[in-house]
Amino acid sequence: MKRSEINGIIRYMENLAAKHGYILPPFCNWTPEEWKNKGGEYDEIRDNMLGWDITDFGLGNFEKCGFALITLRNGNQHNPKYKKVYAEKLLMLKDGQYSPMHFHWYKSEDIINRGGGTLLITVYNDDGNGGLASTDVTVNSDGRSYVVPAGTKVRLTPGESITIWPHMYHEFNVENGSGDVLIGEVSQCNDDNTDNRFYEKVGRFPEIEEDCPPYRLLCNEYPTAG
Repeated sequence: MKRSEINGIIRYMENLAAKHGYILPPFCNWTPEEWKNKGGEYDEIRDNMLGWDITDFGLGNFEKCGFALITLRNGNQHNPKYKKVYAEKLLMLKDGQYSPMHFHWYKSEDIINRGGGTLLITVYNDDGNGGLASTDVTVNSDGRSYVVPAGTKVRLTPGESITIWPHMYHEFNVENGSGDVLIGEVSQCNDDNTDNRFYEKVGRFPEIEEDCPPYRLLCNEYPTAG
């Protein structure tokens, strides 16, 4: 991805969050210059990869397949220094965009439509060999439990949510024409380096072409404390 594209996506998501009354934590607004002066007291942000995360999954077409997200809080399963056992993210999926089919080995999460269009979550069970099972899927949504056929697109309008369990395949889409969606995620500790199993091989963190200076640093770009 080009840095100019990433900068534009971040600005777009900032505006969408503001439109829906979502105020971001201060560290989301720090410039690269400000980051140079942040000492070890901010290592929780560095170590747990809080902040901006923009990906096209290595496919080179963000407007079709991608995700813009912010990790707002997170523990760390690999570092006992951090006691949190939960995580929270804010995500954006644009109208006409999707995020690929995947499951998590360990993490359970609630996916919440925080505002905008209608979010579609396509669900399958894992067949035990990494494939998509043909069995019915149990859906837990806002206190209701029900069963749907494999491959069902569960509709989430603003305020609605779905619980995603480990080994439950899920893909994100937006109902055509309904508008961009601001998405919340509340989960167990998040580890994007080891806990994602994509149905088709994709990349998680993009290679960046530096065609202009960064507007915000991504969560894997912070300088170490001086």
